[in-house]
Amino acid sequence: MARLDQTPFEIQITDLSHDGRGVARRADPKSPGAGKAIFVAGALLGETVVAQQTARHRHFDEARTLEVLVASPDRVPARCPHFGTCGGCALQHLDESKQIHVKQRVLLENLERIGHVTPESVLPPLVDAAWGYRRKGRFSVRRVEKKDKTLVGFREQDPRFVADLVECHTVMPEIGTKIAALSALIDGMDGRRDIPQVEFIAGDDTIALVFRHLQPLSEHDQAALTAFAQAHDFAIFLQPGGVDTVHPLWPHAPRLAFTLPAWDIELLFRPLDFIQVNAGLNQQMIASALSLLDVQPGERVLDLFCGLGNFTLPLARTAGQVVGVEGDAGLIRRARENATHNGLDVEFHAADLAQDLSGHAWMRAGFDRLLLDPPRSGADVVLKQLPLGGLKRIVYVSCHPASLARDAGFLVNERGWKLRAAGVMDMFPHTAHVESIAMFEPR
Repeated sequence: MARLDQTPFEIQITDLSHDGRGVARRADPKSPGAGKAIFVAGALLGETVVAQQTARHRHFDEARTLEVLVASPDRVPARCPHFGTCGGCALQHLDESKQIHVKQRVLLENLERIGHVTPESVLPPLVDAAWGYRRKGRFSVRRVEKKDKTLVGFREQDPRFVADLVECHTVMPEIGTKIAALSALIDGMDGRRDIPQVEFIAGDDTIALVFRHLQPLSEHDQAALTAFAQAHDFAIFLQPGGVDTVHPLWPHAPRLAFTLPAWDIELLFRPLDFIQVNAGLNQQMIASALSLLDVQPGERVLDLFCGLGNFTLPLARTAGQVVGVEGDAGLIRRARENATHNGLDVEFHAADLAQDLSGHAWMRAGFDRLLLDPPRSGADVVLKQLPLGGLKRIVYVSCHPASLARDAGFLVNERGWKLRAAGVMDMFPHTAHVESIAMFEPR
């Protein structure tokens, strides 16, 4: 393989990619990679920058910004000193109010390019707090002998390395300001080389840290963790093996829960359960989904990929009957517990929604409205099996615009539905992550 030409070059940015990098092409036919797309980290649409190549591929090249010669009017100073190295954020240099419009463009372009569909209307974007919003995540941990230090943080842009963080402004401050203290804690432990990650998750009243450890922890280490928990008001869980091995260290029985006040609902969860990262945006998202679904009294609603019941239980406040389906049997158990806890009668089923579902009776039960909130892989498998004839509306919540676009194309172009509306929601400000929602009606 030929060496990279690392000679700095001047280039104009003509677009912004889905992952927040500037897009350009070298016009000089004599320059290496002339005419090929080049993705430039740290550059914004309309800027002229001095860049340096960092990788070469068959169909595109990669580079990083060395100097901004002509800045975008939307460029702002990054708040975080780790921006540009840490891989947790991609858009801190873009004005907060402009980030959501970039994400909206990504959604609409995906719908057109992949799904060959255009929404009849574009929904107003949903936004909430841009900083200190992240209530769930995972820090990587690595002891680096050359630095004589244990690093705690997100992965760098080069994912082989752990970012040496002091704090994080997107994580809720009760956690984001304690990263240096967490690093010092682990560095002083006997098992500091046996802890690969620390997960965090927060309810309304309790913040939990889950320490994954590859070897049993000494009494000294357990005492240090307990003292840290007491000093910083954390609940500490240990995870010596798989998900089922997670257990509390201190206090004896932590209670993790968050409320959805608009629907008078409290959701109980466990420390490794999936919950939406952004609490404020989550409540707006539920309200938007329920409004778009427009359930009438007495109607039957199917909620696929229902998790703990984030949408299912609010739906149950108005619908005649709600059925929730989820692939994770543990989440279904807790969804049932949450229904009982809130005095709601909801039917839940555990089923792998990426497999043959012909043997499940709920598939043939008949529903008036459908809500889906699938993982990044989307919902194409279940949509191709589900009887859609009696449905009046479908609302699709998506964490990956490409899979939403694919599934929208199937519904519109193969099954005769209309894409009435679609829009974006800023679940992860300052990152390139695009959360979106779409509403379909039969033609």
